[in-house]
Amino acid sequence: MLFSWKYEEAEQMHRQALQLYDKVLGKEHSSTLDSMNNLALVLDSQGKYEEAEQMYRQALGLCQKVLGKEHPSTLNSMNNLALVLRSQGKYEEAEQMHRQELGLC
Repeated sequence: MLFSWKYEEAEQMHRQALQLYDKVLGKEHSSTLDSMNNLALVLDSQGKYEEAEQMYRQALGLCQKVLGKEHPSTLNSMNNLALVLRSQGKYEEAEQMHRQELGLC
């Protein structure tokens, strides 16, 4: 991994950003939710699929609660979760998530 150090640096920066958003704006603010997805993307990019999955699930649950099921951020969270599920070989769950997402579009 030629550029792995950049991913590690990005991960730390996203963790710090998420902590600040959570502290200043609260866990249910849209910027905090975006920050959660961004951190999960970095984790996913590093192959930290289980941790990314947990973060995506948390973000999705909050997006559905705060923004609604059809909000673009919620749909994006569903898509990202489905992709990380696929990366882990959880194909049936990934397909189910994609079908649910498509039904809301």
